[in-house]
Amino acid sequence: MRADETVGQLLQEARVAKGLSREALALELKLPLRHIEAIEADDWATLPPGRPRPLARQLAQRLGVDLEFYTGAFQIVPGVRELEPPDPRQERLERVVMGLLTAASVLVALWLVVPGPSLGRKPALSYLTGLPKATLPPPPQPSATAYPVLGELLPEAPLNEQGILVSLRAMDACEVRLEPSPDSGAQPLARTLRVSEPWRLRVKGPFTLFLENAGVVNVEVAGIRVPHGQSVGETWWGRFDAEGRWLKPAPPAILGEPAMPDDDEDGKP
Repeated sequence: MRADETVGQLLQEARVAKGLSREALALELKLPLRHIEAIEADDWATLPPGRPRPLARQLAQRLGVDLEFYTGAFQIVPGVRELEPPDPRQERLERVVMGLLTAASVLVALWLVVPGPSLGRKPALSYLTGLPKATLPPPPQPSATAYPVLGELLPEAPLNEQGILVSLRAMDACEVRLEPSPDSGAQPLARTLRVSEPWRLRVKGPFTLFLENAGVVNVEVAGIRVPHGQSVGETWWGRFDAEGRWLKPAPPAILGEPAMPDDDEDGKP
């Protein structure tokens, strides 16, 4: 090899030495004839961008020319240098490292999922929450009083040993007075109802309820709503027995029949 020989000249000499024509070589390698002519003429500018070095390597491999031996000549060929072939030892080392990392990830996942003290046997799960039964708090004890506490599911009893449950809820201001039966010895109660301020209390024995602005008050006695039917600004009073039943006024007497005494009848003041 002469010092001034180029890659094109080397490939042309190798082709001639093997007795191959440019047309036969182009047909065998499935390359355009003009590409082989440009390579042998070192006319790299006529080749597609980025293709001079790959085409030169392809042609050299067919003709048995080792371009790595002619490093000085091959450096003149334009284009980006190809990456060096991967090192087999480096590839083996990378595979070993990746295997170790995968195994470590699997072990960490198992350590997080499987609890330490119970690797062989897991505690039974609750059908309500999916948590181990040992972690569930005990259910609350039922209330011993007539009033419910947080955690109880049963509503407050409308009638118990403490008396009748009376619930009043106003949509506007209303003066309320509750007079227990004289036999009970209890004192009358009075209160001004306001919006969003319900009044719930228990009364023992018969009682009488007075409302100054009855049309804005919802009344419930022993869990039953009392339909007093009064309008806004009207007064109303009603008497209730020891079990919370409303003692409604008796109907008016029929014409021609004697009227019944109304000593125990309810009415408006």
